[in-house]
Amino acid sequence: MPKPALDKDLKRVADLETATHDLGRSLAAPGIALVFLLAVAVSASLVIAPSSTSYLVVIAAAMSGYMALNVGANDVANNVGAAVGSRAITMVGALTIAAIFEIAGAVLAGGDVVSTVARDILTGHQLDSHNFVLVMMAALLASAFWVNLATIIRAPVSTTHTVVGGVIGAGIAAAGFGAISWSVIGVIVVSWIMSPLLGGLFAALLLLITRRTITDRIDKISAGRLWVPILVALMTGVFAMYLATKGLTRVWSPGLPTVLLLGLGFAALGWLVAMPLIGRQSLRLENRNKHIARLFRLPLIMAAALLSFAHGANDVANAVAPLAAIVSSLQSGQMQSADLVLPFWVLSIGAAGIALGLALFGPRLIRTVGEQITKLNEIRAYCVALSAACTVLTASALGLPVSSTHIAVGAIFGVGFMREYLAQRQMKGNAVPVHSRFVDPALLNATPQQALARDRQRLRRRLVRRQQVLGIVSAWLITVPAAGVLAAVIFALLHQLIG
Repeated sequence: MPKPALDKDLKRVADLETATHDLGRSLAAPGIALVFLLAVAVSASLVIAPSSTSYLVVIAAAMSGYMALNVGANDVANNVGAAVGSRAITMVGALTIAAIFEIAGAVLAGGDVVSTVARDILTGHQLDSHNFVLVMMAALLASAFWVNLATIIRAPVSTTHTVVGGVIGAGIAAAGFGAISWSVIGVIVVSWIMSPLLGGLFAALLLLITRRTITDRIDKISAGRLWVPILVALMTGVFAMYLATKGLTRVWSPGLPTVLLLGLGFAALGWLVAMPLIGRQSLRLENRNKHIARLFRLPLIMAAALLSFAHGANDVANAVAPLAAIVSSLQSGQMQSADLVLPFWVLSIGAAGIALGLALFGPRLIRTVGEQITKLNEIRAYCVALSAACTVLTASALGLPVSSTHIAVGAIFGVGFMREYLAQRQMKGNAVPVHSRFVDPALLNATPQQALARDRQRLRRRLVRRQQVLGIVSAWLITVPAAGVLAAVIFALLHQLIG
């Protein structure tokens, strides 16, 4: 029977209410972000001393807050994406842990003495104070725009390289190619190549070690009791050195012997703590890889928290260092060439913006990093997290600047390609010998359908999504030029509006 007119009208009203509710939810996050930027602008106007250039600081503070939101939305996914993808922790738990430790890292250990991109990339003698401020504002806004776009298309990009590209583009627009220190750019280009390669190499090596020592053994539980505490000890030692060299420089800058002793001490402590814990956990497990992987869950969560702390301490400068450079330049009346100390109110903008951006927009990239490149479990995710710290330590020892984004994503690539290589090698080992006189009938295809099914199974051994790899690498390649072009355009507009 046809529906009465009243039922049709009620259905239309219900559909309208549902659409209104969905629209309200989609607008909630941008609305909260806009309120945050307005609060940043008001707070900056209250903190700075009144002058003829105060409005520039207020505008730059809002731009810095916008950049901080995008750093949280895009960059932090690299620290917790693997943990979420492996199901070691829920999305809400990851967001909570990352937000707490990002804020702690930014406020307690962040921005001690910032070696500014302006000092490293711009030569300085061709820019006056006013044009320098416009260059920093253009670079900041262009970087935020590009990272925002990358987040929308779910591409994890390096915020450091984005800021570099913005400074290059705005610097060229302001004073020509002679304003750029091209030797520094050459070192940065080397880091584009080294970061994912080192991250992938370390992660693949760690995965191979765990397979040889634990998951490929017949008695996996006994192997786990022996080797998991050793791997935990390696993690605690590496992260202790990682934080001492990269995450706590504001409060403590130890020398190399102290760092090495610190790493050995924490490695021993980690082993002593892990031995009884792993022993108790292993009593309730079955002799299966899926159960053995649970032994890595708590160390993986700890690694995600420590990576978030170190990220907050280091990468908060990507959002607020240009603001500090602008404030310093306006106060001194000249381009700032010395190291900059970030004021607490500037650090607070970065810390709050990163945490809020993570909460509002972070899940999109977290799912991409953790779930859409290759399948992760706790063991593979642990290899990714530990690889990130090992790579940063190695690069620091070699004096190479590296990108945390490229390292983390490269580590996931490395784990996926190593799994793919081992799976294909195993399939070749099970293949039918061409010249064999005695062939196991179980290895033969009984029907064309079985042959097709086995061929599809072979194709599924491609355990890394090539489309994701190509998309992410393409975004990496165009980050610097795209940010540079945007910054040049924005500089020209600012120059016309502000003079």
